[in-house]
Amino acid sequence: MTTTGSEPTAAVPAGPAWARRPNNLAKAVTAELVERVVRGVHPPGTALPPEPVLCGMFSVSRTVVREAVKVLQEKGLVQVRQGAGTTVNPVVAWNMLDEMVLAATIAEDESLAILDDLVVTRRLLESDMAQVAARTADGATLDQLRALVDRMDGLVHDPVAYREQDRAFHDTVMRASGNRIARGVIRALESQVATEAGYVGVSGRDLCEASNRGHRRVYERIAAGDGVGAAGAMFTHITEAWLVRRAAAGDPGRLQR
Repeated sequence: MTTTGSEPTAAVPAGPAWARRPNNLAKAVTAELVERVVRGVHPPGTALPPEPVLCGMFSVSRTVVREAVKVLQEKGLVQVRQGAGTTVNPVVAWNMLDEMVLAATIAEDESLAILDDLVVTRRLLESDMAQVAARTADGATLDQLRALVDRMDGLVHDPVAYREQDRAFHDTVMRASGNRIARGVIRALESQVATEAGYVGVSGRDLCEASNRGHRRVYERIAAGDGVGAAGAMFTHITEAWLVRRAAAGDPGRLQR
């Protein structure tokens, strides 16, 4: 079947394979459309199916579809023009700090490139915060960092418990820097990937021991008031820990500086 011109009519994707109808239809439709855009079912520069088609596809009302499309626009995935429909935005316009967008992108990225970028962002911010912490950390903070490092030495046999103290160590450094914006960005990103298998990666006693040697170097440089050394130690620690966790997947070249 064709349009009134010579171009064929685009096939309409099938509806979602929901096991049961969701309680919050707008949220469910939004999540499904986010995944379809990220997977390339609706590539950048193309139009989403028109409103009546989306209503039929999801078996929902126009109100639900309009609410879902509005949220997609807020996430930077689409642009709605009156009379011109809804067009998928270029990838560079997507809000990668958005939970749905980031989760869908990670799920589709077998190369781990998006997680490499996340680690690079974290490394940049935490290195700077470690440098500041070396100047601003008080005695109580230094005592806390030392206690955390010592505690982790005793938890290398328990990766789950070790990771909890690991997060506490990094958060203590971030809080000592006083940079609430950078800390907020890192905490938001980490909260979204904390349970992602690709980010958590492999673990074990040897790896925890190596990781905590990195923590101790960071603590020692902060305690010595060596800002440049603290930044370098944090940079190296985050890089080395991620290279171990990511194993052999993809190309870690994005980490090089």
